[in-house]
Amino acid sequence: MTESPRIAVVLLAAGGSTRMRGRDKLLEDAGDGPLLRRVAVRACASAASYRVAVFGAHAADRRAALAGLKITGVENGDWASGMAGSIAAGIAALPPETDGAVIVLGDMPDITAALIDRLIAGFDPAQGKDIVRPVSASGPAGNPVLFGRRHFPALMALTGDSGAKPVIAANRQAVVDLPTGDDTVLTDLDTPEAWAAWRKSP
Repeated sequence: MTESPRIAVVLLAAGGSTRMRGRDKLLEDAGDGPLLRRVAVRACASAASYRVAVFGAHAADRRAALAGLKITGVENGDWASGMAGSIAAGIAALPPETDGAVIVLGDMPDITAALIDRLIAGFDPAQGKDIVRPVSASGPAGNPVLFGRRHFPALMALTGDSGAKPVIAANRQAVVDLPTGDDTVLTDLDTPEAWAAWRKSP
């Protein structure tokens, strides 16, 4: 592409934190404020041109955690049915000129602006390479993942709580795998035990 692609961030922040035994994982202190704000600040520092956060459970408190940031909030009224509804709500809220979207999970503390920028740099729809994902040092692919706009209809048609894996599986030839050198793209904090382990890590 001769011009820089217009990439958005879709920040998923609608889940019920059901594994946290009464606590909200997205509002837990991540050392520099609530986890959700930590992730959102990094998304805002990236080269993405637009950002949207999808709310559901605990929406008022989570919206408050993002006060002052340049990020648009939308509601997923069917958040309890799984992640797919939140992906669809976020994609539907993007400006029509959007070339692609990075799906960012709100419970991943080590996602950085630099990582999002690497995904954007790897995006090459002219060559048919318009799904870009990070790959951990230990092997598995992680999150976040960038999807070109031609995949938006498939993303909006997803159901349940499996995320966007079916879209990736159906478009293997379009996938760009970016090695990251560590396993931070696999780290999510959805249990008290995961939080305790992360807080003790270097």
